[in-house]
Amino acid sequence: MPIPKKILSRKDEITADFLQLYEAHLAELFAGKANYRMSSSKFAEKLFIHPGHLTNTLKLTTGKSPCDFMEEAILREAQRLLRDTDASVADIALIFAYDEPTNFIKFFKGMCGITPLQYRKAAG
Repeated sequence: MPIPKKILSRKDEITADFLQLYEAHLAELFAGKANYRMSSSKFAEKLFIHPGHLTNTLKLTTGKSPCDFMEEAILREAQRLLRDTDASVADIALIFAYDEPTNFIKFFKGMCGITPLQYRKAAG
């Protein structure tokens, strides 16, 4: 049984609206204008839908969860900053709204398998 067009169009609308919010939030975060990282719940709240519905819709349309989008973007930008700047790991952690640099280091190591300093040395 084919999926009705109304459901397909709503799914695509939610995905497009999320991506627009996500890009705007990343721009603010990376520019140092946001002092927090938006959670899946916060994105869903802004879209007036349930967090589970947002996650399920994104996984259906993109294969990724809202957290996957945020983590991948933060990792890419962190890698760029570590490669291309002399900013300290603590300063980079602050850009991404980590209160404690150790939490950023744990995130980075969990995603890359090495610490930010090890990444910087290997990339340099």
